[in-house]
Amino acid sequence: MSPNMIAASFLILGLILLVGKWIRVMSPSLQKLFLPSSIIGGFLALFLGPEVLGNIVKWMGFGTTFLSNGIFPLDVLTVWGVLPGFFINIIFASLFLGKKLPDIKEIWRIAGPQIAHGQTIAWGQYVLGILITILILTPIFGLNPMAGALIEIAFEGGHGTAAGMAGTFQNLGFSEGADLALGLATIGLISGVILGILLMNYAVKKGKTQIITSKREISLKEQAGIVEFENRESAGKLTTRTESIEPLSLHFAYVGVAIGLGFVIKEALILIESVSWGPLSGTYLLEFIPLFPFAMIGGILLQIILDRFDIYRTLDRGLIMRIQGLSLDVLIVSAIATLSLSIIGANLIPFLILALVGIIWNIAAFMYLAPIMFPNYWFERGSGNFGQSMGMTATGILLMKLSDPDNESPALEGFGYKQLFFEPVVGGGIFTAASVALIFQFGSTSVLIFCLVMFILWLIIGIFYFGKSYNK
Repeated sequence: MSPNMIAASFLILGLILLVGKWIRVMSPSLQKLFLPSSIIGGFLALFLGPEVLGNIVKWMGFGTTFLSNGIFPLDVLTVWGVLPGFFINIIFASLFLGKKLPDIKEIWRIAGPQIAHGQTIAWGQYVLGILITILILTPIFGLNPMAGALIEIAFEGGHGTAAGMAGTFQNLGFSEGADLALGLATIGLISGVILGILLMNYAVKKGKTQIITSKREISLKEQAGIVEFENRESAGKLTTRTESIEPLSLHFAYVGVAIGLGFVIKEALILIESVSWGPLSGTYLLEFIPLFPFAMIGGILLQIILDRFDIYRTLDRGLIMRIQGLSLDVLIVSAIATLSLSIIGANLIPFLILALVGIIWNIAAFMYLAPIMFPNYWFERGSGNFGQSMGMTATGILLMKLSDPDNESPALEGFGYKQLFFEPVVGGGIFTAASVALIFQFGSTSVLIFCLVMFILWLIIGIFYFGKSYNK
C-alpha cells in the first residue's frame, strides 16, 4: 500500500465527515434526533461501500465491475479498518489531560450518587448480558459465551470501546464480536437520544423535574449544531508562542507521551505476569487487554507530573478536547464504514435480544433506581448517566443540558467528577477491556458471580448511603 493511498484515505474520510455535517444541516428530521455528523457520515460510507452498494451491484448481476466493492478502493477500506484501534488510544489518553485532579473527598461528596448509580447500571449490564447469554444465546443460537460482555462494551463503552476491542475479539476467536458491538453501540446511541427526549417530556408533564416545568423550545441553529456567532467561544488557549512550537503540536506530543507511558505500563505488567502468576496458574490475561485503558492511566500519570513540575502551565484542556473530538469523529466514521452487516445479519436474533435487554435495563435503572438513589435532582442527574449508558458521554451531557439548561443543579459538575471514579474501571476502563478475556479464561459463571457481587454492592451504596436518608 502506497503512502499516497494512506493519505488519500484520510482525505476521503474528511470529505465524508463534511458531507455528513451538511446532510445534518439540511435535514430537520436528523437534527431532531441530535445525531452526530460522524454517525451520518459513517452510514453514508457504509452504504457506498462493499456491504451495501457492492452487494446491490452483485445482486443485480453485474459481477466484478468496478462498483462490486462500492466506490472506495480496497486499500482505503483497509486503512479505515485499522483506524479505530489506533484513535481509541488518543481518546482515552486525553480523558484526564488538562483536568485538575480534585480532592477525593470532595469528588465523593459531590458526585457520589452519580458514581453509585452509574456503577450500578454498568454492572447490571454485565449481569443481564452474561445471564441472557448463558440461558438463551449460547444454548439456543450457539453464540460465543464472550457475547455476555457485549451490552456493557457497546452501550456503556460506546463506539470507541467497541472498535478498540476488535483486536481482543480477534485474538480470542470471537471476531464477529467487534461488528456486533459496533452495531449495538449504534442502536444504543440512536435510541438513547430518542428515548431520552421522550422520557424528559414525560417527566416534565408528570412534574418529576425540578428545574424545568414546561417543554423547552430548541432553536433551529441549536438543532442544526451551529453555534450562534455572538455565542462562539475559543476552541482553546495558546500556551506557547508559535515561533517556538505550534501549541496544537505540543498538545499532540503530550498525548503521544501519555500513550507511550501506557504502552510501557502494559508491557511491564505483561512481563511481570509472564514470570510470576502466569506460569504458576497457566492463565495469561494482560496480553489480551487492549492498550487504551493503559493509555488512560498514562494520561493521569502525565497530568500528575505536569501539575507538579510544569510551572508554565503549558497544557490547555480546550486544545486537548479538540484533539479528542477529532479522534472520536475519525473513529466513528471509519468504524461504521467498515462494519460487517453480513455478520450482524447472521446473528440477527441474538443481536436484537441483546439490544432489547440493554435498552430495557437502562430505562428501568433511570426511571426506577434514580429516584431512590439520588438525594435530590434525580431526573437531572440520572439523565446524564442514562445518556452515557446508552453509548455516548455526549448524549448524557445533551440530556442534562435539556433538563437543566443553566446548570442550576449539581448534575453537570457531578457528572464530570464521576468520570474519575467511573471510566478507569467500566465504560471503557480496565474491567471493560478485560471482560472478554476474563470470560475466555475463567468462564461465564465466574465472571457473572463477580459482576453480581459488584452490582449488589453499588446498589446498596446508592440506596442506603446516597439515597434520601443521606440527604436528611
